[in-house]
Amino acid sequence: MQLQVWLRAARERLQASETPQLDAEVLLAHVLACSRTYLHTWPDKELTPEQLSAAEQFLEQRERGVPVAHLLGEREFWSLPLQVNASTLIPRPDTECLVEQALSLPLPPQARVLDLGTGTGAIALALQSERPQWQVVAVDRAADAVALAKRNASNLNLSIDVKQSDWFQAVSGERFDLIVSNPPYIAADDPHLQQGDVRFEPHTALVASAEGFADLGHIIATAPAYLQPNGWLLLEHGWEQGAQCRQALEAEGYVQVQSLPDYANLERMTIGQWNPASEKRSEKDVE
Repeated sequence: MQLQVWLRAARERLQASETPQLDAEVLLAHVLACSRTYLHTWPDKELTPEQLSAAEQFLEQRERGVPVAHLLGEREFWSLPLQVNASTLIPRPDTECLVEQALSLPLPPQARVLDLGTGTGAIALALQSERPQWQVVAVDRAADAVALAKRNASNLNLSIDVKQSDWFQAVSGERFDLIVSNPPYIAADDPHLQQGDVRFEPHTALVASAEGFADLGHIIATAPAYLQPNGWLLLEHGWEQGAQCRQALEAEGYVQVQSLPDYANLERMTIGQWNPASEKRSEKDVE
């Protein structure tokens, strides 16, 4: 079977995907260990029986909804090739907006940065790749995610400190110039949980109680104990949660609070600066 014939048939079979043509090309290029450009340069090339069998196995799994990233075991983020598996979220392109915003902040040359709920390590590794002088700590509650983030850091030869931690538990007594997080923020009854790639991702990394706001609210309330004076908290959240995040940040005493758009121009990030002089609540112990 010619490459162009297989691609045409695969595209038709993947109509349930948002990107059937791209999916088909990526899967076939992976089987052939070639670039997608090669597929269009040599459309008449015949697949060997072994290649055809491997491509069909991938295609059948993708038809069932298995994410392409899981099939390939890899997803690119911030131009970094990251290993992925079912223990973590698949890094999303829009989360690169969070990295861009973090890099634009007026932080010290040797800033201490904490990535909460690191998953694959995508955010922490992207920041470390751009600011090698920063001291980046990445934490995740799931042991499998910690192992994956450490493996990605080793593969990329990037020095981040990855720890297993239930949010701030493993960094008690430490202070950071920036805390960044893409925490669970989807409500348990959100219909999108039954659609697309998220069906195959861990719901513990997606779903939060209190209509999706529990983890965001916890981080906002707890982060001041771990921020340097004038340190920043930067959060990714649902596109309808910007106002709620701003209100919560301002109620805790953060200043310079604002929500920022993603690539689709939707409010997907909110930032605030911690100024102890503006604190509106009494200091409390944090476990």
